[in-house]
Amino acid sequence: MYTTLQFIHSWWAYLVLFMVLIASINALSGLFRNKEYQPKDFRISLFALIVTHIQLLIGLILYFVSPLGFKSISSNGMGTVMKDSVLRLYAVEHITIMILAVILITIGYSKHKKKLVSKPKFKSLAIFYTLALILMLSRIPWQQWFD
Repeated sequence: MYTTLQFIHSWWAYLVLFMVLIASINALSGLFRNKEYQPKDFRISLFALIVTHIQLLIGLILYFVSPLGFKSISSNGMGTVMKDSVLRLYAVEHITIMILAVILITIGYSKHKKKLVSKPKFKSLAIFYTLALILMLSRIPWQQWFD
């Protein structure tokens, strides 16, 4: 189960990054070009929200079955985990930052729905989705992706 979840989580991450990148670019483009908010803009931001939430669910399950997640803290202790950069990345930093990123996307999506005109809609999406993208990029275990 662990290897299957890890495989799905790793490959789904490409879709998540792609969609959040597209949603951020779309929102920034709409904001700076003063475009009218269209149904396609809604769909892009919604799809980015959906794929990130699915990734969060997969990641949470993986966190509790992985030897690098919660089991690492349980077996090694928090002091040992915090002293080891690899264990800290997987057991603490990755999950914390990714949850924050999903929260930012959710807030941005919720805020944009309450706006009535295009510019504030794009502004909410641009700020929150771009911040989430930056956070995601900061805590991806790149060495595992490229090894």
